[in-house]
Amino acid sequence: MSIMKSISGRSIRTLTLIAASAFAVSGTAAYAGELWVGTWGTALHEPDLGVPGLANTGFNNQTLRQIVHTSVGGRHVRVRFSTFGAKGLVIGAAHIALRSSGAAIVPNSDRTLTFGGKTSITIPPGALVLSDPVGLEVPALSDLAVSIFLPENTGPATWHFESRQTSFVSLAGDFTASGVLPSLAMPVAWFWLAGVDVAASSQTGGVVVFGESITDGTHSTQDASKRWTDQFAQRLMALPGNRTLGVLNKGIAGGRLLHDSLGPSGLARFDRDVLAQTGATHIIVQMGGNDIFTLNPAEEVSADQIIQGHKQLIERAHAQGLKIYGGTLTPVEGFLIPGTPFPVFSPAGEVKRQAVNAWIRLSGEYDGVIDFDAVLRDPKAPTKILPSLDSGDHGHPTDAGYKALADAIDLKLFSNHRERR
Repeated sequence: MSIMKSISGRSIRTLTLIAASAFAVSGTAAYAGELWVGTWGTALHEPDLGVPGLANTGFNNQTLRQIVHTSVGGRHVRVRFSTFGAKGLVIGAAHIALRSSGAAIVPNSDRTLTFGGKTSITIPPGALVLSDPVGLEVPALSDLAVSIFLPENTGPATWHFESRQTSFVSLAGDFTASGVLPSLAMPVAWFWLAGVDVAASSQTGGVVVFGESITDGTHSTQDASKRWTDQFAQRLMALPGNRTLGVLNKGIAGGRLLHDSLGPSGLARFDRDVLAQTGATHIIVQMGGNDIFTLNPAEEVSADQIIQGHKQLIERAHAQGLKIYGGTLTPVEGFLIPGTPFPVFSPAGEVKRQAVNAWIRLSGEYDGVIDFDAVLRDPKAPTKILPSLDSGDHGHPTDAGYKALADAIDLKLFSNHRERR
């Protein structure tokens, strides 16, 4: 008699229920009446981006304390780490706490992170791991400190170079549980840290923002959480009721839709950075400007090719039941490639930008449109950013400009967000 035949139908039903309950704890469901949703995230890329200054050497026998700013709050939290584009990593210890200021944490908020019940883990090359949940009252729009001890020489690290947020690197040793980290260095980047999830109301959803430097928050004030995505999260959190939305920023400065640049192309990273995000219900896309304004003739693309790329994103989002909104491309006349005297703007490129924007606005392919171009452009010179909102580089806005972008989003696009397409 086989083992399966020796198990009664009732026993099989019991085992099925047990398995389903186990999945509910570790899978989509979190706790009674709650589900897991991303409260913070970033897009990671390989250690060496092939540009002077955009590479790192990693760490050795040090503690790294990284600060992230939440969107939606929750009573339990878990953390994602990734070695995308790099070799494997040993995490000797990991903690999470509420951040007080600088590298200091709020007393009594420190929690040890475990991985399958163990306090350390080895992450294979190019892999992602998720910590076990811990109980911690995470406020909306607050700062968390995620600390990891790196006992070995890590080699070059998976990272996000344009964090606009200071991280803290210790002297030699494990300081993950320390109230104040004795800092040796303060890089402005995130390393191996892919996302933070919270257990929130079952009415909660998530907005994944997929874009380039405007999404990444280039030239927003460092350590102030003034990207437009942060200021958009503030608006969402101010809405009455418990039907809130987490906001995950998946922008990469210098990124492109159709070609690898400072990180993989948008089409290549869409599944990893968008479709795989916990609790996602909506997507905002603002991408294609760097494809248009390139000085590399071998990577020149047409407006039709960019539109075709957008259509791919739309089809892939709809296949997952997600709503997806298109953001228009903003003006760049006067912007120079960083570190060079070369302007990216050209009249031919502007024709493409206008064609892509017209398609985003009028085609009806996206579930909705967010007209970022109309917010930033100078009415007297629509190929340029309005001077009062220009950070000075003629390609990126000030904090006030980022706020104007956030304020321009119609929040009605995100009502009834648990109703899938």
